[in-house]
Amino acid sequence: MRLTDPPRRAAAVAARARSVTDARWFAVTVFAVILANAAVLGIETYSGVSDRFDDELKVVEHAFLTVFTAEILLRIAAHADRPRAFWRDPWNLFDVAVVVCAFLPVVRENATVLRLLRLARVLRAARFLPQLRIVLVAVGRSLPGTVSFLLVGGLLLYVYAMVGWVFFAAADPEHFGSIGRAVLTLFLLMTLDGLGDAVRAGLEISRWSIVYYASYVLIASFVLVNVLIGVVINSLDEARTMEEPTTEATPPPPPPATPPTLSEDELRQRITTARRALDELEEGLASLSAPR
Repeated sequence: MRLTDPPRRAAAVAARARSVTDARWFAVTVFAVILANAAVLGIETYSGVSDRFDDELKVVEHAFLTVFTAEILLRIAAHADRPRAFWRDPWNLFDVAVVVCAFLPVVRENATVLRLLRLARVLRAARFLPQLRIVLVAVGRSLPGTVSFLLVGGLLLYVYAMVGWVFFAAADPEHFGSIGRAVLTLFLLMTLDGLGDAVRAGLEISRWSIVYYASYVLIASFVLVNVLIGVVINSLDEARTMEEPTTEATPPPPPPATPPTLSEDELRQRITTARRALDELEEGLASLSAPR
């Protein structure tokens, strides 16, 4: 009996805490506190308000920290019967890290780090907004593809910057005087900003510059950017699939068993056996119904 008491107590504590954390009013309250925390952070950027209400803002900050700490403790208690499930969730790890770091002496003494941590609390709103959570997961899953895109884009920028430096450095040193200026110019052209001015300036130098700019814009602005958009959209679909509840497909019913084929002699033998059984059954019923 003593061995089963701790699991029962853990299950009882988890059930009570889960009745609170799963309630709609709890999620709405925490979300409202997160928004209020974001509003207070914005108010503190005004020096006049922060200097005048410094003590009041500190009290409000301690109240926010108390609410967030109580929320984390309730969520941990809701997983008392299965603590591993709580620590496997990356959102729970993020919430615990944001709250725990606020109690560290090194962090509390550094105003800049403390403000950044308080700003990180605003990201906790993603827990209560499923669409925002899907977008954040999609961004994380698109990082490998984005890194590949950056490598290819950097190589393309470097090659075109070197070509531009060779042909336009003497005539247009402001934009192609060095490899750094050439890369910056081409990076801005990737967004099609100032493309018309660049093409007109290039035509004054050489008619072949139109081939240079056209090929660069075609590859950089249309091909590479569309590839990046495809990577992000693919990651967004994967993230949406991960967030949706997985339903196990029920296996199809087995096909009906086909009766074995019998020969003609076997069929006659079975019919004869069935007739004998019927005759015996009739004789037994007649003997039971006859008067004694």
